[in-house]
Parts: sequence; C-alpha cells; structure tokens
Amino acid sequence: MLLAGDVGGTKVRLALYAPGAAGSVKERRYLSKDYPDLSSLIEEFLKEESSELITSLCVGVAGAVVDGRCRETNFPWIIDAHLLKEQLQLDKVWVSNDLEAHAWGLKMLKKEEFVLLQAGKKIEGNQALVSAGTGLGEVGLFWDGEKHLPFACEGGHVDYAPTNETECALWQFLKEEFEHVSYERILCGSGIYALYRFLTLSGRAQKDPDIEKLSSKDEPQKLITEKAVKKSSKTCMDVLELFISIYGAECGNTALKFLSVGGLFVGGGIAPHVVPFFKAKNFLNAFRNKGRFSELLDKIPVALVLNEKTALLGAARYAQERE
Repeated sequence: MLLAGDVGGTKVRLALYAPGAAGSVKERRYLSKDYPDLSSLIEEFLKEESSELITSLCVGVAGAVVDGRCRETNFPWIIDAHLLKEQLQLDKVWVSNDLEAHAWGLKMLKKEEFVLLQAGKKIEGNQALVSAGTGLGEVGLFWDGEKHLPFACEGGHVDYAPTNETECALWQFLKEEFEHVSYERILCGSGIYALYRFLTLSGRAQKDPDIEKLSSKDEPQKLITEKAVKKSSKTCMDVLELFISIYGAECGNTALKFLSVGGLFVGGGIAPHVVPFFKAKNFLNAFRNKGRFSELLDKIPVALVLNEKTALLGAARYAQERE
C-alpha cells in the first residue's frame, strides 16, 4: 500500500492507494496546527484508518525540498525523507515540493475539472502552474518531446513588481511591514486581507463594517472573498479585483520565465472559489500586458484547476512513477 500526502501550511491531506486501484482506498484531512510534526500525524492516521501494511510514502510539501529535506515556508515543521523512513519503518519515502506534486496530478484530472480562461493556440512545449493558497507556489513542466516533466522552483518569493501607481503605493505599504515584499505577500490568503487594509487605510476604499468587526482570531480573507463573490460589498469586490489583476500579472511573468507555450495552469485553494473574477477581464489583461511579448502571451492556453486534491493525486502518481 502507498500512502500519499499533500502537506500545506494550513491543512494536510492523506490518502491510501492500493496497487492498481483507480482511486484512494481511504482519505482524511487534518489541520497542521494540531500536530507537533508530520510523523505523529501520519502515525495517528495509520492507527485509526489502516490495518494494511504500508510500504511507501510520498508527500508534497509547501517549501523548498533539498536532498529530501524541507523546512515548511509558512509552518514550523521540518520534513525529512530519511528521518520519516526510519520513524515509520517504511521501505521507500519521497518528499517533493507540493507544487511539483500538483503538476504531476494535472494529467489525472478530467476535462470538467478545468475552467478554460484562454483558448490560445495548441503548441507542444513547456507548461507552468501557479497556485495561491496559504502561500504562493509555482512550478514548471519541461517538455522533453514526449511528455511533461515537472520541476520545482520558489518563484513565489521573487520581488513583487508594481505595474501602476496604485501598485507602487501597495509596495510602499507592504514594505513598511515586511523586510522583503514578494509576490507571496500578496497572492495568498493573508494577502487578501493585506490588500483590504491597504485600500481602506489609504483612503482608496471604505471600510467594511463586517470585516472591521472580526476578531484577530478570525480569518478576514474568507469573509472578504465571500462578500466579493456575492457582490454584497464594493470594497471587497475592489480587493478581489486588485488581487486577481496582480495574480494575472505574475502568471504572465511565470509563463515568460518558463516559456510555457504549452499552457499555463492556475491552481491552489483560492481560485476555485472566485472563478467569476478570473473570467472577468482583469486577469487576462494583466496576464497579456507584457509589452513586446503580449502577442506571445495571447497564444498561451490558460486554464483554472477546480480539483483541490490535485496535489494529493500527484503525490501518488509521483511515487508510482518511481516504483
């Protein structure tokens, strides 16, 4: 039996896969904050969910994986393949970047699990995936002439590049709070609230009474997103429109950096909940707005991934490719 995992900064998904099975045998979701480390979480899962012999483990982790070891970017866990193998007494353990796992899972999705944002032109070549959730992940898929091979990167942490006067003011606002202003400071769950604070504190939008009443223990980004989708708050809609525009710009940056003429995918936990905003003009306008390379960006197919378990599926496929 194979145990696959998607280890994010907020949630952990685990699933058991039997040899030759079309889908998972058992699956559970956990909150990362409830456990001191990944091994104790896995031990609890195995104790409660499985009497079968587990021989291999593959987890996709939100962070840079070097020599099978990763320190989570947005959560204080250190995940080490060699240590997990010893602790759990498994034959094989793989630790990959979570976006790399996500990319491996793309081929396992059905057509209806994508939303086409731009048809583009069908060309064989590299692809890329950009995913905003607890953090911002990016990954390339190298085209070797026969298939796509995912490779991890940490592109979400590159310098944020403003494209207009409002975004320049946003950079200055964030610079007062963070030593380094990266795209991840904006394109993530907490980034949505940062945009709300920027717009309201700078006088560009009115404060929303419902958001202001939330305690520090709440996650205001969830309410901001809900109100934006329901069109019940002009301020929340302004926040999401700015978020989506910056998201589109960084997707365009990624497409250029990887020359992903074969397609650009938008994944992560946020996108499936705000599909109407991605379908609006802001996203693609920002995606294509690359000066002399706008024409190239216009030809790249762009699709939004709806299945939030893609990284879990990809972790299983990653292990199966290496068995």
